[in-house]
Amino acid sequence: MHSHCQRSEELMAGKSVLIVEDDEDILELVRYNLAKEGYEVAGVRSGEEAIQSVDSVKPDLIVLDLMLPGLDGLEVCKHLKNDESARHVSIVMLTAKGEEADIVTGLEMGADDYITKPFSPRVLSARVRAVLRRKAKDPSDDRSVVRIGDLIIHPGRNEVLLNDESIDLTFTEFRILHFLARRPGWVFTRDQIVDAARGEGYPVTARSVDVHIVGLRKKLGPAREFIETVRGIGYRFKE
Repeated sequence: MHSHCQRSEELMAGKSVLIVEDDEDILELVRYNLAKEGYEVAGVRSGEEAIQSVDSVKPDLIVLDLMLPGLDGLEVCKHLKNDESARHVSIVMLTAKGEEADIVTGLEMGADDYITKPFSPRVLSARVRAVLRRKAKDPSDDRSVVRIGDLIIHPGRNEVLLNDESIDLTFTEFRILHFLARRPGWVFTRDQIVDAARGEGYPVTARSVDVHIVGLRKKLGPAREFIETVRGIGYRFKE
């Protein structure tokens, strides 16, 4: 176990983080805690500065407040995801309670995660570490087998096993389960799930995602708790 932790510490060392936050106290709090974790940290206080800094700082991850004066966080996010040289940068959004619509928009644009204020610095550090670790592992391989506890998802065979017993899923249920399970902890909107699950001749709508999730949970039995509902936003697979 120790060597695994050591390996992930080494993986994180030298990673650079850009914090975009107009509230100086929060900026300093986040800067202090991430620097303590061994990241190279830079901070700016506006969306305009964030866009200018990306080239010089070359961050691996941006902690981005959505409520910024001038250019807001969503506009920054959009700009970065449309910029060829910056679209690979991970983004963790800092949001105020009640900004559900903005969180959904940010995730749709390609942000990786979000955290609502007020937050504990330890939770923020854990989120940042988790996003960078997932990026390093690159979960984009569609063919690899996913094993979580007693649940095994085999994309090559379109097969799901729970305690070595095969579970009979529809094509769409399988696609949704595999999509969520490949990225534990990531929150996905219904539209993102639709895009991932859509196959030839299989119409899936944002509204029908909920129906498929109900069916999936029923069939998964004790493993149903792996699929978590994130109110107002969508679903995630338990980390």
